[in-house]
Amino acid sequence: MNTISFETDRLFCQPIQKSDAFFILELMNTEDWLANIGDRNVHTQYQAQAYIQHKMISQFEVSGYVTFILTRKTDTIKIGTVGLYNREGIDGIDIGFALLPEHYGKGYAFEACQQLLKLAKEKFKLQTIKAITLPSNKPSQKLLERLGFSFIKETQLPNDPDVLLLYVTTLN
Repeated sequence: MNTISFETDRLFCQPIQKSDAFFILELMNTEDWLANIGDRNVHTQYQAQAYIQHKMISQFEVSGYVTFILTRKTDTIKIGTVGLYNREGIDGIDIGFALLPEHYGKGYAFEACQQLLKLAKEKFKLQTIKAITLPSNKPSQKLLERLGFSFIKETQLPNDPDVLLLYVTTLN
């Protein structure tokens, strides 16, 4: 996969690889991931590798957007993910992020998303970015608003019964 990496003051943000399967397995099975993003039936390292290949790396091959692994510079601990996604049911590109719970509230997601939005404008020449979240996920809503996103409307993704909140920001 020939793509870019980026950094923030405290994080290395590198494209996901199949070797990140153990971390993805851990992240996707946290209580908050399951409650706010959903169970993707990834319960083994093999399933995590397959998910990375078929859902994350293949997206890069089709659309040019990638999921980044967030690694702390101070100790090289993997703490989360951030990425741009061309999701079915969303008209345009949306941003997504997830952290292990022990890293909440430290500004890491804001830092990574802020830099990714800059990259979206400068490298990918995107003018708007969207985001979705469950109405119950108040921390994600707060982060999106802090990043400059505005709530537009409620929406649903195909084959998903959950009502989601759709946000948008203009990159300028």
